[in-house]
Amino acid sequence: MKVKLSWLAAGYCTQSEHMLFGDGARKTIQFPAGFALIEHATHGPILFDTGYSERFFTATQRFPYNLYRYMTPVYLRPTETAAQQLAARGIAATDVRMVIVSHFHADHVCGLADFPNARYLYFADAYDSVEHRRGLNALRAGFLPGLMPHDFAARAQPLSPDRMQPLTDEYAPFDRGVDLLDDGSLIAVPIPGHAAGQMALFVQTDNGGRAFLVADGCWHSRAYRENILPNPIVRLIFHNWREYVVSFEQICQFHRNQPQVQIFPSHCSEIWAK
Repeated sequence: MKVKLSWLAAGYCTQSEHMLFGDGARKTIQFPAGFALIEHATHGPILFDTGYSERFFTATQRFPYNLYRYMTPVYLRPTETAAQQLAARGIAATDVRMVIVSHFHADHVCGLADFPNARYLYFADAYDSVEHRRGLNALRAGFLPGLMPHDFAARAQPLSPDRMQPLTDEYAPFDRGVDLLDDGSLIAVPIPGHAAGQMALFVQTDNGGRAFLVADGCWHSRAYRENILPNPIVRLIFHNWREYVVSFEQICQFHRNQPQVQIFPSHCSEIWAK
């Protein structure tokens, strides 16, 4: 089974290029909040993350959550939310029955509540690591509790470790993953480190190829092409730096093994420009 993949962005934040690459300039650049629309013949429209929505501004009005918007200023036009971009394509928010959540940082989950019929798929430890965090403890994990839909628990479908299955050599060095739809079209693999339980997604596309959605496994395409880690200062905001390095090296190795596969980091301005 192959699917149609569209790569979109719901707003962006700004930060120094020096954070992106250790050799980056001390200038402010844009980090698009990328998300994917996956159109499946049987399951209909599926999202991989959602980018920003207006809820970000509501959820960051008061201390300590307002520190988030000061550290990473966010820019979003109403027409840029995931729900509005889908509507412009003739897809109603109620038509989306599945949102795959790479991890629970705010720039990936702001739009969850806009899709009232969707189930939420994610690796169990991704939400377990943030569910009970509040205040500065939540902020430290990039989590804004106010973004979570009121009925999240009823619609959540966490992926347990026992769903992991061996993968063929074409996915190497990733050797285990979850076939989300049991048809080979969407294969989820763990890339922890940036956030606990972070997920990447292999997609079998309708043009006969594959795409690899790596969320925040790296922030820019140059990173995996040239094997460049981000500035070490980001260790302060990552869940586990050692796990991140392992996951990042796996992404770089996959690119060397399969250079024809398009890799989509969620915040890559290069891909956004294309």
